[in-house]
Amino acid sequence: MSIEIQRVTKVFGGFKALDGINLTVPSGELVALLGPSGSGKTTLLRVIAGLESADEGAVLFDGEDATQRHVRERGVGFVFQHYALFKHMTVFENVAFGLRVRPRRLRPRKAEIADRVTRLLKLVQLEHLGNRRPAQLSGGQRQRVALARALAVEPKVLLLDEPFGALDARVRQELRTWLRRLHDEIHVTSVFVTHDQEEALEVADRVVVMNAGRIEQLGTPEDVFHRPANEFVMHFLGNVNVFHGRVEGGKAMFGDLYVEHPVAAGRPGAAGDEPKDAKVFIRPHEWDISAHRNGRPAMEAVVTHVNAAGPVVKLWLLSESGEPVHAELPLDHYRALELRSGQRVFLSPRQVKVFFD
Repeated sequence: MSIEIQRVTKVFGGFKALDGINLTVPSGELVALLGPSGSGKTTLLRVIAGLESADEGAVLFDGEDATQRHVRERGVGFVFQHYALFKHMTVFENVAFGLRVRPRRLRPRKAEIADRVTRLLKLVQLEHLGNRRPAQLSGGQRQRVALARALAVEPKVLLLDEPFGALDARVRQELRTWLRRLHDEIHVTSVFVTHDQEEALEVADRVVVMNAGRIEQLGTPEDVFHRPANEFVMHFLGNVNVFHGRVEGGKAMFGDLYVEHPVAAGRPGAAGDEPKDAKVFIRPHEWDISAHRNGRPAMEAVVTHVNAAGPVVKLWLLSESGEPVHAELPLDHYRALELRSGQRVFLSPRQVKVFFD
């Protein structure tokens, strides 16, 4: 089932949580709503579910207006961050609950319910824990029970609000990999909320980056990370070095560096134009580091701290102009350079992003 959001606005008191949102989620797609706290992502999810009503705009399912439908009539499965399991029920009973409380004319027979629950517990790899209660499960297992319960009613749309937010880092990693595999198997149109950029980029087919009730960018994980639409997206998605500089004659100039840049060449400030103030963004992994000058434009800097734990080494440096710089490089390259605190090195950017002030 496809989801279409048309000009949806939601205001709480004097706070505009959603500001004219337009969004289409094709049938079978897994979409992440990503943004900082207060960006509107959870409010948008609740409007889709029918748990909140929009002040303006419409919600369409498969082209049909569902704006006035009650949450029970939308065919939506909802998974909460804190599971919301019934503590007095077993895992099996929790998963079966949504089926057992249906009106009699819509309620499956007991044997059908048992068969569906058994299949779902196998799907989420918990078939051996059906008789346990939630308190006897780990956080990751409880979240999978919550997901099985949402799937039991055969939703046309699956909505997940920070589904792994209450879990530790290792369990989060395992479950998001599992969720991606599960989605590829069941192909239910799914939308999940997260503030974890790594989670969104790893799991989703497309990512919706939100800020202040608006969509800043919509695209594949590769699009939003490598081709950010604006300064906010660049800042929000991963660590980044920011330099204040200018664009002139098709070059981006910052610190003591002059770097050819295609955006600079095609924008105000190119050859024949007046210099234009700009911000230059360089991600830590986009530096080439050498112990000596090699003819390329390079920023001279001193290593102030090294974290070599893991396959990627993190470096903190201080540039000749006094600006802090963060860089990352593979462990084998770090060892070949024999870098240490206090060493002077030369940084050449492989790629820069320019946004004008």
